[in-house]
Amino acid sequence: MRTRVLRFPCAGPDDLTPLRDALADGRLHPERVVAVLGKTEGNGCVNDFTRAFATTVLKRFFAERLALPEDTVAERIAFVMSGGTEGGLSPHWLVFEVDDAASPAPEQPGLAAGIAFTETFAPERIGRLDQVRATAEAVRRAMASAGIERAGDVHYVQIKCPLLTAARCEQARQRGATVATTDTYESMGYSRGASALGVALALGEVDEHALSDAAICHDFALWSGRASTSAGIELMRNEILVLGNAPGWDPALRIGHDVMADALDGEALDRALAPLGGGELRALLAKAEPSRSGEIRGRRHTMWDDSDINATRHARALVGGVLGGRTGDLALFVSGGAEHQGPDGGGPLAVIVEKPQ
Repeated sequence: MRTRVLRFPCAGPDDLTPLRDALADGRLHPERVVAVLGKTEGNGCVNDFTRAFATTVLKRFFAERLALPEDTVAERIAFVMSGGTEGGLSPHWLVFEVDDAASPAPEQPGLAAGIAFTETFAPERIGRLDQVRATAEAVRRAMASAGIERAGDVHYVQIKCPLLTAARCEQARQRGATVATTDTYESMGYSRGASALGVALALGEVDEHALSDAAICHDFALWSGRASTSAGIELMRNEILVLGNAPGWDPALRIGHDVMADALDGEALDRALAPLGGGELRALLAKAEPSRSGEIRGRRHTMWDDSDINATRHARALVGGVLGGRTGDLALFVSGGAEHQGPDGGGPLAVIVEKPQ
């Protein structure tokens, strides 16, 4: 088994020219694609339709190349669009291919990738234990599809999850159901948080008995060091990509992870890279969240107090700048909103490298 990671720049959420060029010169193999991650240049908030726009054009692109209906494509490829490229972050696509052609099993573990989807959630299930448990079950299925047997071999779990709109809240109300929150922006955090706790549950990072509806987005002592969740308006289920190192996969690509203690903790990248023994950067994925204390290393920050620009947008710009300064690259998958993903003000980070041949 072999995982390939292709990173393409994009001039906008509908710019598929780099993918078409890669297809033409034989670098892209649509039949092998299992996931596409995208950083789009919207605001990353409830009304960020760049994510839905990007997902639509990507589904159509792969449907045409695979000669399959778009609904079928959506069941074989996870499309995870993360809105917001504030600061110097550069919009781009990350395409994950899995080649299962028979070959001698390598001695060293290599980058393994598996996907899974939850069922569609009714609005009242979003941000609650139902979403936590459904996510945990799907993470386990994604691990199984990747041949990852040990939770310790998982280094990152990327999830796209839904959010609540006024219309979705009203649908629940008309059925006599209540939702976790009627604040649509706040619902993004509840969905991200429940999804992250689902990862933590699946990987043994939290005890199931510690989980409750009341704990979601309140008990931040509960968190995952390997979850990255992003909420969007374009879906009503969780789409999950599990990444790890596992036997039987080509070791040319490997993944490492660590947790940023705060927004300035660029050394987390060094810690994630250390066990990998070097290599060329293929992808860097990280979470960003303003500290709830209002301080970073004893200095006051004003991210939560800006009434014009949402705090998560400031955080993406800050963490993107810190990591961009260390890598010399700004095509980084930095996702905002880190509820139950790392400690307060920090967040999980993963790096994929390719060893020189």
